[in-house]
Amino acid sequence: MTIQHLQPVVATSLAQWHKMIDTKDTTILIELLHPEVVFRSPMAHRPYAGAFAVALILQTVITIFENFTYHRSFASDDGLEIVLEFSALVDGKSLKGIDMIRFNQDGKIVDFEVMIRPFNALAALGKAMGERVAGKVESHKVG
Repeated sequence: MTIQHLQPVVATSLAQWHKMIDTKDTTILIELLHPEVVFRSPMAHRPYAGAFAVALILQTVITIFENFTYHRSFASDDGLEIVLEFSALVDGKSLKGIDMIRFNQDGKIVDFEVMIRPFNALAALGKAMGERVAGKVESHKVG
């Protein structure tokens, strides 16, 4: 997947992101995240902050999604933001979603927001995430 408008450091980080998703090897994830990264979940009213919490959330969701596939991508004019459209299965339910990722000038992810539909698949994802990370990230909520 190539996006011509991305800043070179962002393109490098995005290539590493796609390799991580393809291999499910998340050892590089912490290197892609800014220490103060913010994650906005469709299941939480308040965002999560910090590389530890965001890494735990992303590492966990990778293990829950089945048949995860990116389909399309869109980049911002400044080359620091990307939207990745995806589909997956959770507990037998099909979902569609987008990852909205903002990078800084160093190619680190500083903001990650997810939107998912339909509600029944989102609810299944929320249940599975709750079973795996309950109590581990609550202290990292912002505000």
